[in-house]
Amino acid sequence: MSDAVFDFTVTHTAGRSRCGVMTTAHGRVETPAFMPVGTQGTVKALTHRDLESLGAQVLLCNTYHLYLRPGDDLISRRGGVHNFIGWTKPILTDSGGYQVFSLAARRHIDEEGVSFRSHLDGSLHRLVPEKATDIQARLGSDIAMVLDECLAYPAERDSVRTSMARTLRWARRARERMQQVRAGLVPDLVVANVGQAQFGIVQGGVFHDLREESAIGTVALGFDGYAIGGLSVGEPVEVMYDTVDRTIRCLPAHQPRYLMGAGTPEDLIEAIARGVDLFDCVLPTRNARNGQLFTSQGRINIKNARYAEDDRPLDPACECYTCRSHSRAYLRHLFRAGEMNAATLNTLHNLHFYLDTLRRIREAIMGGRFEGFRQIFLRQLTPQRGTEPERTRKSLGITRQHF
Repeated sequence: MSDAVFDFTVTHTAGRSRCGVMTTAHGRVETPAFMPVGTQGTVKALTHRDLESLGAQVLLCNTYHLYLRPGDDLISRRGGVHNFIGWTKPILTDSGGYQVFSLAARRHIDEEGVSFRSHLDGSLHRLVPEKATDIQARLGSDIAMVLDECLAYPAERDSVRTSMARTLRWARRARERMQQVRAGLVPDLVVANVGQAQFGIVQGGVFHDLREESAIGTVALGFDGYAIGGLSVGEPVEVMYDTVDRTIRCLPAHQPRYLMGAGTPEDLIEAIARGVDLFDCVLPTRNARNGQLFTSQGRINIKNARYAEDDRPLDPACECYTCRSHSRAYLRHLFRAGEMNAATLNTLHNLHFYLDTLRRIREAIMGGRFEGFRQIFLRQLTPQRGTEPERTRKSLGITRQHF
């Protein structure tokens, strides 16, 4: 088994922001890129045809959920996750660590791994770094994440140090296991994608010295790319940006950098300004199902009575199917009536907003005008008097989760 299929090349820079091309066994990804979250092998309310029409380049699926249902063995017998779900483009799989650790009353952590009870039926399971690696090898994703431990904010420094050090030891075990898998030394393991890459995860909370220690130790293990984990878990947004800034400086410039679980459009552009390449978040899809919609002029709560007779599109500047075809009044009616189509139309719009924003950011970087684009973009999203955007990250439900 060879890792030669995976590659990453930086093609353009503008300050610390950058464009690149990530090559995987299932195609290329132009970065910076946003990965829609298809937790259980599907992005809720949409078909793969919808995602392709929106320009989605890569999906995120979750190891925890696919392991529990329908099972990695079943997916392996079906030829791997791409074949099973009918998606031909790249897929990244989260290790499932965050989902396990979010089950505070249902899990126990020790040096070897974590024991947990399924949220589906209460059955007892054991997840260790080697098993998380094997499960993802059976799934056959293009990028597999190592098992890590993620703490909520705030957390005491000693707890963060202990967790960070454990994550680093787990990362070493996961890397060694991947090398064994690539060498064909794991008996009876059917590998669905011989070009699978593996990313390490940097932890350390909001403590800069712990982040640096984690980054240096993780990079020394020689992963194919690196993720910044443990953020968007309740910390102030300025603290998140500062932590990203300091962590990025410790990561290799020639490999992809992935900020896990963030976030708002503002989060994306600020992280890109600091050199991040990949993102995922449930925010655009989950908020769409709750009637919270992103536009170029701020956020709209389509449930509000003020839209009952509003014939305008959600966003006059948007070219998505929803904005081209339907009014705010109709979208409000669908939502209030509980129609399934409300979730579909809203999700189409929100994902279009995210993916099109990333496309325009790439163009701005390539054209050497990213900083100007960034300033205009942030100014347009700033709440104006008389508008109704949500005003806090808490009200948006912004946390790193894939449920």
